[in-house]
Amino acid sequence: MQRVSRASVSVEGRLAGEIAAGLLVLLGATHADGEPEAAWLADKVAGLRVFADEQGRMNRSVLESAGACLVVPQFTLYGDARHGRRPEFTAAARPEHAEPLVEVFCTRLAALGVPVARGVFRAPMRVELVNEGPVTLLVETPARPAGAGA
Repeated sequence: MQRVSRASVSVEGRLAGEIAAGLLVLLGATHADGEPEAAWLADKVAGLRVFADEQGRMNRSVLESAGACLVVPQFTLYGDARHGRRPEFTAAARPEHAEPLVEVFCTRLAALGVPVARGVFRAPMRVELVNEGPVTLLVETPARPAGAGA
């Protein structure tokens, strides 16, 4: 996720979503992810203190700073480029598994009071942003104990 002063996403030249100040969330899912992970991640994103307070310290969440989130589904986040020249995407969840998780994430964010704009699942998108800070964080869900179900 990236703290932004503005961000937008377009598909085929048409604006799909845009926000002013807030967070651009590039959202990926893997095979082990389920609804609990999507909800946990939404809670984490909504509550992370990455916006400045009066003293300039990162002490405010997107909620406390009256920001919004632009959520862009992005399976390439789970690309593995350690071997060869072409990344492999076997760790990324299949679209039929990932798309409902993106929906759970966005619905949960909105239920928490965060305005949500979205990219379009499975569409080639053009994302524009002005990174504020810059502040860019990788946020992963906690590892599940061995044998725990989704």
